[in-house]
Amino acid sequence: MAEIETHPEVPPLAWSAELATGDACMDETHQEFVTQLAALRALPPQAQLEPYRALIAHTEAHFAREERWMVAVGFAPDNCHARHHREILDMMRAVERHYLDGDTDIIARMAAALAEWFPTHAQTMDAGLAQHMRTVGFDSRTERLADPSRVRPATMTGCGSVHCR
Repeated sequence: MAEIETHPEVPPLAWSAELATGDACMDETHQEFVTQLAALRALPPQAQLEPYRALIAHTEAHFAREERWMVAVGFAPDNCHARHHREILDMMRAVERHYLDGDTDIIARMAAALAEWFPTHAQTMDAGLAQHMRTVGFDSRTERLADPSRVRPATMTGCGSVHCR
């Protein structure tokens, strides 16, 4: 695994209006992620493994839900947003293995990298998904479309952000 590059001192990530996507359900999940990440970063390396595993489990559920939403609103199952999720989870799992192999500082480095990564992901890919869900009338709490005829299945391969079509 390539070493995770991050700035030596990454500032703490705190929830703010800048991270909001406009979808209440998505934003609640993101707030939980930010809270768990901040708590993890406050721990010494020897106390990070179990909270890190909890963060992985939260992230797996978070990404799985977003990917269900993507398919429901017309994204292809293997769109770039879903691929990005897989890459992040693969990296998070690899970090756990490296920690268990004795690199006890790797979780702290990964947590810093996640704190750098998350704002851009939320403001681009997730905000794009949230906007598309609003456009097609998708309710993220019930996971239902107000009018299913507004969505053509598996037509969008991009992430939904303005940077990817």
